[in-house]
Amino acid sequence: MILDPLHLTPDNDIPAPVLTELTALYASNREFHALSGDFPDPDGITTEQVATALADELAHPDAEVLLARSEGRLVGVAATLAHHPDPAEPDPWIGLLMVDAAVQGRGHGRRIAQLVEDRFRASGRTAVRLAVLDNNPKGLAFWTALGYEVVDRRPDRALGRPCAVLRKVLRTPRQAARVAVVDAEGSVFLLRYDNVEVGVHWALPGGGLEAGEGPREGALRELREETGWTDLEPGSLLCTWEHDFTLPQSRLRSGGGIPMGIPVHQHEHIYVTHGPHREPTGPRLAAAHAEDGILAWRWWTRKELAEEPEPVWPPRLARLLDEWEARTPEV
Repeated sequence: MILDPLHLTPDNDIPAPVLTELTALYASNREFHALSGDFPDPDGITTEQVATALADELAHPDAEVLLARSEGRLVGVAATLAHHPDPAEPDPWIGLLMVDAAVQGRGHGRRIAQLVEDRFRASGRTAVRLAVLDNNPKGLAFWTALGYEVVDRRPDRALGRPCAVLRKVLRTPRQAARVAVVDAEGSVFLLRYDNVEVGVHWALPGGGLEAGEGPREGALRELREETGWTDLEPGSLLCTWEHDFTLPQSRLRSGGGIPMGIPVHQHEHIYVTHGPHREPTGPRLAAAHAEDGILAWRWWTRKELAEEPEPVWPPRLARLLDEWEARTPEV
C-alpha cells in the first residue's frame, strides 16, 4: 500500500480524476454518513459535496489529506491534523479514516492507520488522538482494537455531536538482548531500575542493540558493560518477549539510536549461561550504572524469583530457568 498526500491543481482544486475516485469512495460508505450526518442525502453524494468536505479538511494550515492506493486502486483516504486548534491539545489528530466499502475486511483500514502513525512517529510525535461518534460502535471497536484508549468524552467542535476522544502512544520499535547469569546454586543475577512509565522492576543485564549488532553480540557487550565480567559468553536462547516502557531521560547514552525519553515497544532476546556467584567489578562500573539508570543489584534465589515481591523482567523467570535446567544436560 502507498499513502501519499492529496496534491491540488494550481487553482487549488482536486484533479478531476481523483475527485471522481474520492466521490465513489465516499458514496460507498452510506452507513457511516447516515450516522455522521455529514451529507444531507447519504444516497446521493455528489462530487461538489466531496470537494467541499475535503476543502474544509484542508482549511486548517496543519491539515493533510492522504490517499491510500493498493495495486493502483484508491482504497482509502485519511485526513490528519498536525496541531489541534486548541493549544492545550499537544497531540496530532486523525480527523478521518475511510475505506472503500467494496474492499473492507481486508486489513486496509488497519494498514492505513499504521502508515499514518508511522508518519507522525517519523516527525517526532509521541502520541495521536481521534474522536469517534457515540453512535458509531463499529468505529470505536476498530480503534480500540488498534490500541487506542478512550481519554475523554465531549461534543465535537464542528457540530456538537457527542464523541469519545481516543489516544494512542506511538511507540518506537526497539531490539534488545539480555543474559541470565545463573550460579551453581541456581540463583540469578538481576539489576534494579525505576522507570518513569512502569515503575520499579528488576531485569537481567542487557539493553538495546546498536546499529548493525546482532542479539547475541549485543547481549555480550551489555553484559560486560553492566557487570565487568569478561569471562562469560551468552549460552542458549532462554526466550524472547516483548514489552512497553519509556527510555529514561537520565540515560546519557542513546538507546540503540533512539533518543531518551521516547516510549518504545521492545523485543528482547534473552540468553542464559552459568557463572560464578560474585559482585560486578570494573573501573567504569559506577558510571555505566548511572548511564543506564541502574539503582542496585543482587543475586536472587529461585524461591525469591518465584515469589517476585517486585516485578521481574521477563515475567515467570523462575519457571523459564527451571525448564532450561531440566533440558540442559549435566556437565
